[in-house]
Amino acid sequence: MLTIGELAREAGVNVETVRYYERRGLIEEPPRSASGYRQYSADDLWRLRFIGRAKQLGFTLREITEIFGSEYRRSPTTILEAARSKLASVEARQQDLVTLRKRLERLVQLCEEGDPGACAALDVVS
Repeated sequence: MLTIGELAREAGVNVETVRYYERRGLIEEPPRSASGYRQYSADDLWRLRFIGRAKQLGFTLREITEIFGSEYRRSPTTILEAARSKLASVEARQQDLVTLRKRLERLVQLCEEGDPGACAALDVVS
């Protein structure tokens, strides 16, 4: 069993993060010792590390909650669907960034070429 401080340290998060995840339902509130200290298990540590890895992959806490599903059961199918959805989202954002980059490059070009009206108005045609 781990205390909240030990769990947080092992998972590489802040103690307040652990409490926040409990409030959000990402981890269950653990049993307490006779003296009132929270007692976390190795499964809780795994879950916190899973959440950290999912966040690094760009998943939101809401999406992570959906991946866990009811009663914290993860299924490969659920994770696969979530990963495919996140990948599609990343690809769409990449396309948006490519378009934005082109527009910004055009604005820089207009400003450098001395078209003060278009430059000052940010009047860039895509």
